[in-house]
Order: sequence, then C-alpha cells, then structure tokens
Amino acid sequence: MRHVALTATTMGLPPSPTPTAKGLIQSLLLAAEGGAFPSRQLVAAGALFGISENNIRVALVRLQNEGLAEVSGRGCYTLGPGAQGLGQAVSAWRDIESRMTPWRGHHIGVHVAALPRSDRSALARRERALRMLGFREVSKGLLVRPDNLEGGVEACRSRLQQLGLDEHALVFSLQAPCPRLSEQMGHLWDLPGLNQLYHSTQQRLRQWLDQQAQLPPDQAAREAYLIDKVAVRQVVWDPLLPDEWVDAPARHAMFSAVKDFDAAGRDIWWRFFHFSDVT
Repeated sequence: MRHVALTATTMGLPPSPTPTAKGLIQSLLLAAEGGAFPSRQLVAAGALFGISENNIRVALVRLQNEGLAEVSGRGCYTLGPGAQGLGQAVSAWRDIESRMTPWRGHHIGVHVAALPRSDRSALARRERALRMLGFREVSKGLLVRPDNLEGGVEACRSRLQQLGLDEHALVFSLQAPCPRLSEQMGHLWDLPGLNQLYHSTQQRLRQWLDQQAQLPPDQAAREAYLIDKVAVRQVVWDPLLPDEWVDAPARHAMFSAVKDFDAAGRDIWWRFFHFSDVT
C-alpha cells in the first residue's frame, strides 16, 4: 500500500512553517533538555529542511552571541544561559493539565482600555499574553476567563506579566457579574470547535504513529518535527476551560496523544542521527 504522508496540512492541522536555521537549532537544543548536540547532527538536521551547512554555522554563531547557545566540548553545543528560562517554560507544557482546578462559577477579568496602544511591540506582547492564558474580550477593553487555574487571580496576574502584560493592567476577580455579562461570556469560546479539535487531533496523531515505522528515517524525522510543532502549540494555547464546558475526556486524550507523539518524535530523531552517522 502506498504511504500518504501525514503532514500537518493533510492531517487537518494548521500548517507549520519551514523552520529557520536559528529556530531549528533552538528546538533541537531545547529537546535535548541539558544535553549537547554535535555540530554534524545540527548540520544533518538542517539538510532535512533545505538549510545549508553555512547557514547552520552562521546561526550557531549568532545564537552564541545572544547567549542562547554555547559550546559544550569539542564541536558540541548546548543551551546558553539566556535560554535556560525558555527551556523551563517550554517543558512546562507537559504538565499543563495540573494547572486546572475545579471551577466555582467565578471569573477573572482584565481591563486594558486605559493602556496605551501606540507601542506596537507592547501591544503585541499584551495580546499574546492574554490569548495564551485563554482570555477573550467581552466588552471594549474588558477581557475575561473562568477562574479555574491554580493560584487564582494572584497567580494569573503574575503569569500574565511574565508573558508580557503591562504591569498597569487591572487584573481582578469577577464573582457576581451582571446577567447580561454572564450571558455574553458563554459565547466567547468556540466550544464545539474545541471539542472537534480534541477528537481529530488525537486520532490523527495516533494514526501517524501507527504508520511512521514504514517511513525512511529522514522523512519520518521531517514529518515528526513539523507535526509536533503544531500539536504542541495547540496544547500551549489551549484556553483550559472548565471540565463542565468542554469534552474533558477528549481534551485529556489529546494532551496525552501529544505527549506520546513528542516522546516518539525524540526517538525518531535519534534514529535519524544514527542513520546519518553511518551512511
């Protein structure tokens, strides 16, 4: 039977762009979790995506200059001091479900209407932070999410500021919003779309894992990288809504499938590197 490549596009997932030299190196060093990568393996990885050896080596120099990579032994590289915090943040997605707590009907609000909008970089960081923590705009400049994350308002405020929210933004508890506001809140998230995504993503990831043994090492490594980037991003950007709102078992199944896929992807890449070293 002819194999049909299950890329992100054919799986119905948002396409993952071809990585840059810097992005690819950072992803691999992060995946090593403190381990070191020989430069020859980074060069082999770049070749999978049409990135030249020269571009890989130039990117390594730039990452070292930025403190994001450093030499670890002869011809080997590891994460630099400037990327240690990033490494911790990236690895945290595997335990993301543990951040949720039972929902007691309260919400968290963030008011940003009085904040300046002229600084586009600050505005982008603000919007990214709010989106990453599942906030949605219910009225002009007022964003809300259910209060079902560990640590409540204080932890949410701290997390938002770490992600880039202005320190002057108002973050507060909404325990008894008016009926009109409560009604609007129920329509801020695409619940049927989320549930469909949970089901389809975990099924397609499992399907790819069942078929990946048929692929050549280079093709398996390339597809695993691209699909994994999209799937992990779905976990990181999930709004983590209360169990009562979504198909919680399907969400858990998807998160588990992404963790299994990520672990399998690491094994696939080590096999690819071994194959590259002996051919």
